[in-house]
Amino acid sequence: MYNQYCYGLGSASSCIRELFEYGLQQAAIVGKENVYDFSLGNPSIPAPAAVNKAAMDIIQNEDSLLVHGYSSAPGFADARDAVAKELAERTGTEIHGSDLYFTCGAAPALISVCSALHIDADTEILGIAPFFPEYRPFIESTGSKFVYVPADTDQFQIDLQTLEKMINKNTQALIINSPNNPSGVVFSKETLMQVADILTKKSQEFGKPIYLISDEPYRELVYDGIEAPWVPSIYHDTIVCYSYSKSLSLPGERIGYIYVPAKLTDAKNIFAAIAGASRVLGHVCPPTLIQRVVARCAYEKPDLEAYDVNRKLLYHGLKEIGYECASPDGAFYLFAKAPKGDAKAFSEKCKQKNLLVVPSDDFGVEGYFRLCYCVSKEMIERSLPIFAEVFADEPE
Repeated sequence: MYNQYCYGLGSASSCIRELFEYGLQQAAIVGKENVYDFSLGNPSIPAPAAVNKAAMDIIQNEDSLLVHGYSSAPGFADARDAVAKELAERTGTEIHGSDLYFTCGAAPALISVCSALHIDADTEILGIAPFFPEYRPFIESTGSKFVYVPADTDQFQIDLQTLEKMINKNTQALIINSPNNPSGVVFSKETLMQVADILTKKSQEFGKPIYLISDEPYRELVYDGIEAPWVPSIYHDTIVCYSYSKSLSLPGERIGYIYVPAKLTDAKNIFAAIAGASRVLGHVCPPTLIQRVVARCAYEKPDLEAYDVNRKLLYHGLKEIGYECASPDGAFYLFAKAPKGDAKAFSEKCKQKNLLVVPSDDFGVEGYFRLCYCVSKEMIERSLPIFAEVFADEPE
């Protein structure tokens, strides 16, 4: 016998991974230059030079037993202090290292927070469509229910009226992701302030805090002078989950953190519950070397020029062809409308031309497709005529 839920997750293929593997197979047959793979959000700009320099210096000059040994469960105190110092300066808020819990990337951070907030079988955690598909198993694996607000397909902000109606006595938290995967949209300060008003009102109505989980792996990836608002300054019951995978191009190093503000309702107990959840899940003592590296590189920022060039090239190229696209103000994703509204059929049609695009169904909205533009500029240039061919092939 075995766990049926886990079996379902393990035996079901991920559409994104399936497309990526197909792309590798096709590249071996027709040549890599003839496959246009927009499936996987893997950073294509290198980590800042300071990251590699710090890693080499630590390996060469620090005690090997310490470099490769265990850290404390929530991470090294000095590393947490260094990250907290930069975060406090950037956001203009009081943040201490003791408010941070280092994790093996954003996924364990989110699972630990959702586990810590799980009360009973009726517990609900809300999401906003379109959403990162892994939110569902992250939440459901804790025993809570994942419920999502349908997408605002006009601006890809948040359908505030529907959100307010969906919050009930079982709602424990709302999870948001801005800049957003898959839409690339940044939630405006005005939107977030209205969300804060709704959560405050509902918290008072039900006599308990409704937490806001802000999933922020793309926080630094914003363009055209736009800033991703610092959510804890807007709503005090916010827990932040962060990863360095995108900001420092370190997805393989698996390092991130949870920020539990001191002003959060029941902050100390929530922090302890997160620590307990991490212990149960086996994600304590995150990698030692990369903790040391991010502590030294806390002030490093990504060079977004290549992403920005790709963003503009792809967005304007598709618009000129006739595609309808959400405005990609952040991250490295573009969300476009399938010409005839059937995302899966459109993805299959593209696949026949080795143009790999992800249908939107798993993101909680139908009729769109996601493109990851963390690819080479040359590939985008070569792909635009193929996008035009597929668009022209769609019958009126």
